[in-house]
Amino acid sequence: MELSNLKPAVGSTKDKTRKGRGPGSGKGGTSTRGHKGAKSRSGYSRKIGFEGGQMPLQRRLPKFGFKSLNHKTYKAINLADIETLAAAKNLESIDMQVLAENGLVAAGESVKILAKGTLTCKVSVKANAFSAAAKAAIEAAGGEAVEI
Repeated sequence: MELSNLKPAVGSTKDKTRKGRGPGSGKGGTSTRGHKGAKSRSGYSRKIGFEGGQMPLQRRLPKFGFKSLNHKTYKAINLADIETLAAAKNLESIDMQVLAENGLVAAGESVKILAKGTLTCKVSVKANAFSAAAKAAIEAAGGEAVEI
């Protein structure tokens, strides 16, 4: 056996049917396309969504929705999470890098501090946004809330 005499296994390949080559072939005449109409013509391709003249589904349903280009999404971090993190790691300052290192946010995510829970330790927090109650709670505990 050599590369020059390799052949596919017997029965594993078929010859291409040559349609439209006369009546003797059995596939002459209409060449298995039926009679007349757009589908029998060369170059025919059905439009996506076409339903035979019936009003298509995408035109029957109403348009809806809007996405603002200026919308900002924030990852919410609660005061309870800040308290737990500061107590466990004995931190005086918490910023985006510390939050990312401890798995609370992904890199490049915007963060908003919310007021769920209580804060007892004095800690400086740097984040993209603060709720009014969270800012007041951080400052009441002796820390500072810095927006970046």
